[in-house]
Amino acid sequence: MTEKLPSVVIVGRPNVGKSTIFNRLTGSRRSIVTDEPGITRDRIYGTATWQGRSFEVVDTGGIVPDDKAAIPREILRQAQVAIEGASQLLLVVDVRAGLTPLDSELARLLRRTGKPLAIMANKVDTQMQESLAAPFYGLSNDVFPVSAEHGYGFDTMLEAITARLGVAGPGQEDAPALEKDNKQINVAIIGRPNVGKSTMLNRLAGTERAIVSDIPGTTRDAVDTIVERGGRTYRFVDTAGIRRKGKTNLVAEKMSVMMARRHLEQADVALLIVDASLGVTANDANIAGYAEESGRSVIIVMNKWDLALQAAAEKAARELEHQGMKPHVAQSRTRKHTSVVRKKAVTGRVDPLQLVKDYEEIVRTRFKFLDYAPIVFVSAKTGERTEKLFDLIDRVADARRRRISTGELNRWVSEVDLDRGTSPAARRVKIYYVTQASTSPPTFILFTNQSKRLHFSYERFLENLLRKSFDFLGTPIRFLQRLKERRKRGESASNRTRTAH
Repeated sequence: MTEKLPSVVIVGRPNVGKSTIFNRLTGSRRSIVTDEPGITRDRIYGTATWQGRSFEVVDTGGIVPDDKAAIPREILRQAQVAIEGASQLLLVVDVRAGLTPLDSELARLLRRTGKPLAIMANKVDTQMQESLAAPFYGLSNDVFPVSAEHGYGFDTMLEAITARLGVAGPGQEDAPALEKDNKQINVAIIGRPNVGKSTMLNRLAGTERAIVSDIPGTTRDAVDTIVERGGRTYRFVDTAGIRRKGKTNLVAEKMSVMMARRHLEQADVALLIVDASLGVTANDANIAGYAEESGRSVIIVMNKWDLALQAAAEKAARELEHQGMKPHVAQSRTRKHTSVVRKKAVTGRVDPLQLVKDYEEIVRTRFKFLDYAPIVFVSAKTGERTEKLFDLIDRVADARRRRISTGELNRWVSEVDLDRGTSPAARRVKIYYVTQASTSPPTFILFTNQSKRLHFSYERFLENLLRKSFDFLGTPIRFLQRLKERRKRGESASNRTRTAH
């Protein structure tokens, strides 16, 4: 393990430019930046490097200490967690707005922590405007006039901060602590709003890492955390809830959805969270389609399973109470589900195992294109079955990176019956040679006797045979085909003539 980097925490009231400063320091676009206040809510982590010296940067949500509403209260709690581990605090203020009572109150609270405090007087674009920062020297002796948008003053600030932190320079032993580990598994937690993604992140991380609220769309930025378990490292990313385009209005919300899809494409495994108490919706299927198109490995997580069981039990009790009513009165959208519950209503109980089987059939029907993805029924809130997710993630990640030797693949081709997948009306498919071109996802090159691409149904047939012989749980399989070139009739005749002479 590398030594933990010193932490620089950015704090301030809403809409003073904290996320823009974070993005400039880290050289990324991790934090969403718009004119809408209150965009950042959770802690966002990144790494900054200045003249070969590295340190951790933490972006926090806009703090309003006296606001007792649920989300502002959680933003303050998340910021306090970051402040406790800080080596340096940067209070961001807006010089054009002047010194506000809230700036003074935040400075007072931060000084009480005993952590080194510096003021970043933002929106100073030129040297002529530095005088605008004068009122803020009453908050701290360290005031740095800067422009987050244009980069003015950042060199001076970074030189002072890195010297104070004592972080390692080039050639020293303290290398960046966040360098990627080959064993790291990147896991994106995706799904529509309010299905329990943030609760799942907190459960897997074992800490209150993300803000959890009943208000849909609470998560805006992608919140990531590193978890080490059993000698493996997992990077979980909680993404914003993905809505349909027509249901997305705010600029920040649209950017959140775009970033969620971008983080999905950077992941190894996607945990597709579905609210089991409500069932599979059209938007769930839409998001599943994004995951399949991106080539990510997928695990379908039916969350809130405790609520689904409770609802089924209540329904069974009601049916038992109204046993004399006509069958159509208690009909549900899925006939099989109704019949299973109705049978159990005689005793007033619902068999959880039977209900799981019933739900699996419904999920498979709605997610036909994800038939390779395992399904797990959990409750992130209570922790029921969530521990099984780590073993499942390991299996799926290993399958994604699995490479089959060319010799083993061609022995497999010679042993399996490939004729069963050929339509009687089509030319018989003959596979001469198979080799694996790459992993993540597993991609295979087929050399065949066909001059046209194989029909998708035959590719699905081959995929199913591969999955039976090799463990590719949860990962998509791709095929590349080397097409046989058609010879022109004139060319073939001339070749025969030359051969005869």
